Amino acid sequence: MYRFLVIAFCVAWSTPVDIFAAPRPGDDVVVDAKSEEVINGALKYLATVQLPSGAWGASGMEKQYPVAITGYTLMAFLAAGNLPGEGVYGKNVLNGVNYLMNSIGPDGIYGDGHLGQYMYGHGVATIALAEAYGQTKSAALRAKLAKAVKLIISSQNDEGGWRYRPVARDADISVTVLQVVALRAAKNSGIEVPQKTIDDAVKYVKNCYHPSSGGFGYQPGNSPGFARTAAAIYSLQVCGLYDDPTVKAGSKYLFEQQTTDQQWFAYGNFYAAPAQYMMGGETWKKWNEKTKAILLKEVKKEGDTYRWESNSRGGVGVVYSTAVYTMILAMPYQYIPLYQK
Repeated sequence: MYRFLVIAFCVAWSTPVDIFAAPRPGDDVVVDAKSEEVINGALKYLATVQLPSGAWGASGMEKQYPVAITGYTLMAFLAAGNLPGEGVYGKNVLNGVNYLMNSIGPDGIYGDGHLGQYMYGHGVATIALAEAYGQTKSAALRAKLAKAVKLIISSQNDEGGWRYRPVARDADISVTVLQVVALRAAKNSGIEVPQKTIDDAVKYVKNCYHPSSGGFGYQPGNSPGFARTAAAIYSLQVCGLYDDPTVKAGSKYLFEQQTTDQQWFAYGNFYAAPAQYMMGGETWKKWNEKTKAILLKEVKKEGDTYRWESNSRGGVGVVYSTAVYTMILAMPYQYIPLYQK
């Protein structure tokens, strides 16, 4: 596999808070042999179901959101060390990146911006493209990425958050986190992002904090939940607030709420894994061991491929579940600069 150049995560942004505080605790978590077998088999499965267009998502609900599903799937390949044109699945990554690039119009919108929950897909696709651009420095990719980033910046609302449509109206934590992470990934790769955009986003996320529980709500004043809290503390971390009291409280809340029967298990753990990873030390070690045990118990093997079935816990399809869980298992490889502190 081709290792990502690990870029120091905290040097890309200048924020009013002290982002150069304590270094990340020591990390001795590695990908064990069984996890590596599953990762390789899952990537092989994902490669076999890629569409001729380069997209993923051929059936069911996934067929309605090819941009989002392609973004999630690319993150799984990138997390395992595959780059556009490099690595065992370099061709698959390149075709997926080209699909997303070709989907971006002059206004920075991927396909139909009026599609329900559009900004979810916009966020995750932009994260994937930003990570790919950071490694390739393709001029064509930069031009497209810049348009997608500009769309995010222009659609931030007065509270500092984002909502389903690419217009500056209301906001919620789930959509906001994807835009924040996309902006961070883009900034890491060299795309200009106004500091005010980030500062306002931090204010919005903090307004969703639920002090009595340590969790975060969907919107300011709402009750807390697992996925909402995972999204919130991860977004604060990528903005540099690694040691913020609300982040530490949120991490503790996630442990208290970590169960196998969560409605939004896949979605929540997509954020919880990198959030706890950036907490580091024993926090990440304990979180990884428990999550890994759940994922390895539920994975399905067929020949030399592995996959996770969509289930009642918020999975929208086999490709989505397999992509998210593969990315989580592959995180200890430390191939993605975005997941470094």
